[in-house]
Amino acid sequence: MQTSAVTIGRASAMPAPTWHFLNMNDTVIEVPAGLAISPSVKVSEPYSAKGAADEFENALADAQEAWEQDHPAPTAEELATREEFLAAEADATYGGTAQSAYQVVADAIEESRSLAVAFEHGVGDEAAAYLRYAAGERVVVQADPGKQVDAQVVVAAVPGTVSAAAIDVIADAGSSVNLSIVVEADADASGQAPQPEGITGTTVRVFADDGAQVSITRTQALDEGFTDIDDTGLFAADDARIDVRQTILGGSATFTGLAGDLRGDSSRIDVDTRYLGHSDRKLDLNYSLRHHGPKSRCNLQANGVLAGRASKTLRGTIDLVRGCKGAEGAENETVLLVDEGVHNKTVPVILCNEDDVAGNHGATIGHIRDEQLFYLTSRGLSQEAAERMFVAAIVEQAAIDAPDEAAKDAVVRLGERLAPGFAELFEEGV
Repeated sequence: MQTSAVTIGRASAMPAPTWHFLNMNDTVIEVPAGLAISPSVKVSEPYSAKGAADEFENALADAQEAWEQDHPAPTAEELATREEFLAAEADATYGGTAQSAYQVVADAIEESRSLAVAFEHGVGDEAAAYLRYAAGERVVVQADPGKQVDAQVVVAAVPGTVSAAAIDVIADAGSSVNLSIVVEADADASGQAPQPEGITGTTVRVFADDGAQVSITRTQALDEGFTDIDDTGLFAADDARIDVRQTILGGSATFTGLAGDLRGDSSRIDVDTRYLGHSDRKLDLNYSLRHHGPKSRCNLQANGVLAGRASKTLRGTIDLVRGCKGAEGAENETVLLVDEGVHNKTVPVILCNEDDVAGNHGATIGHIRDEQLFYLTSRGLSQEAAERMFVAAIVEQAAIDAPDEAAKDAVVRLGERLAPGFAELFEEGV
């Protein structure tokens, strides 16, 4: 079945918008007409998907019941006191406290007392729904209490198609899940790269119950011409820990969004993103982590290289919600700009509605120094050759750090296309 053109607006929207003239509040994803919905997805053996498609909703419903027991609804007296306070604010000399559109929505979510309503998709509900539609059957990775599950999902980019996977991860209390996601483009029979044009994507929902540990690595090694959509939503209960590592190397456009609810006491989410922008690549990255649990922790780390005429936008929001006393959040990005033609935009945001919390952010952005370029050119390297060297170095490190052979092979294939001879570095005996 071929699709008509689809426009996904307000994708990867910041929770609290900034100045519109910066053009950073959100993005638009265009799906061209004429692509066939044809997911090419492999799930590793001996693991096989188990559980029904509604296991995630069931787990969230159970968590809702437990959360309500620990957080009883306001009494009638408390609600009346709040209404009196709001009325007094409205009658204040200067018209009371003004609320932004973000604050109105955020208050409504909190007052709903619904974990399902609060659960977010990093790229947005519309993009997640499209990927679920394109994926068809959902992959369910579930670990029983105290058990460990290792799984791998490989999404192959097929020219002229939309190839997507919808993945639910449910880690029961005290369990451990290690999931590797590889998004790759295979060479054709002649060993040369195909002429690609298509969409790849994954939409991942993670439920980490009390004391559970979830580790997710996603390696994207696509050819030019492909657009990749990486959507993730996370839920962490008491003492749960979720680690996400993203490696973004190829494709013509990448839309990455991650949202997390640190609902539980002492819950923790760590995100490590490594990206490469070269040629005319477009990268759009969006992260939003909301702290609800006391003493919860989050850490957003991004490291990237931009070369050629690549452009990158990164939005990182840490939201310290009322009630998360003792919580700490940190975000930091390091960007190396290889060429003058690149475009880099970064907006770190910390929202705070609680005291006794800590939020930190920082960014290190810099060009290659003139003396470094002079050293390289004095050794006979042109600027183009120096650029290729930096690109190859990033891909080589990604291959070295690959979590498994499938991810490594995908990275090496991409490296060979970018720099012929690259694969020789990883041949046995070399």
